[in-house]
Amino acid sequence: MAGTGGGRPSVFPTLLYADAKAAIKQLTEAFGFTELSVYEGENGTVLHAELVQGNGAVMLGSKGRGGVFDTAMKGAGPTGVYVVVDDVDAHHQRAVDHGAEILMPPTDQDYGSRDYMARDAEGNIWSFGTYAPETGA
Repeated sequence: MAGTGGGRPSVFPTLLYADAKAAIKQLTEAFGFTELSVYEGENGTVLHAELVQGNGAVMLGSKGRGGVFDTAMKGAGPTGVYVVVDDVDAHHQRAVDHGAEILMPPTDQDYGSRDYMARDAEGNIWSFGTYAPETGA
């Protein structure tokens, strides 16, 4: 992802999960994200979490915690996120080893990328590949 000053990404996909703690576990163990921060409410819900992969990041939290974003996302379907990785085959094997549902095995694309696709435990689609377009930023 292209960043602004200081190497910070300027776009953060943001997802809500019924079980955000399980999502964090799957994203870190199966998909290789690193936990940057997790803020929990008194009742254990995830108010806000940030996970990084390369120079990009996603934000996530628990569904049903209230607030404008939670209300706006109520009833929203699954989303899709594309993540650039250096070694698609090794990344795919890690996901397989951790029981991720694979929708498409590593596949060479006509546009020069090598990608695979997986579904997380709550239905979001994660694509991992080598395609990293220049944004001009």
